[in-house]
Amino acid sequence: MSTTHYRTNAQIQAKQVRLLREDGTQVGVVTRDQALSQAKAAGVDAVEIAPMADPPVVKLIDYKKFQYQLSKKERAAKSTQKKVDLKEIRLTPFMAENDFSVKINRGREFLSAGHKLRIAVKFVGRQLGHKEFGDKIMQRAFQLLSEISAVDQQPKWFGRQYIATLSPIKNAKAKN
Repeated sequence: MSTTHYRTNAQIQAKQVRLLREDGTQVGVVTRDQALSQAKAAGVDAVEIAPMADPPVVKLIDYKKFQYQLSKKERAAKSTQKKVDLKEIRLTPFMAENDFSVKINRGREFLSAGHKLRIAVKFVGRQLGHKEFGDKIMQRAFQLLSEISAVDQQPKWFGRQYIATLSPIKNAKAKN
């Protein structure tokens, strides 16, 4: 919910305010006391919605309803944002061809869904003596995914893993 605080009723400090009704129609510029008396007569709150305006804008509305409408707008704005997750596929330097193609197809699905993809080539035991095979398998993966992705982070060594990050190309979905 919004962290901004709105002044209501007696908290309003301006002597003159621009008054709006619940439906948004403008009453005009009135004194603070007139605005408060109209709010009391209507059974609603006087909420200062634009304190920096000259004169400040006050709306006659139920404060709880106003807060609910603000939170509803925030939820709607949040739901339209696309969250990009980082997905990972793990490869080994000496994996079978079918296993490799299954992993690459899974990575292709992640990229086409709009997620970033981390490719990790994991080395165990004596495989660390042949680090050049990690680069070979990584380049092969880059080549197969090149039409729908771009290399975000070049391959680097992190302990026993050789890791790179790919991000989807925007127009790749339109081509497919």
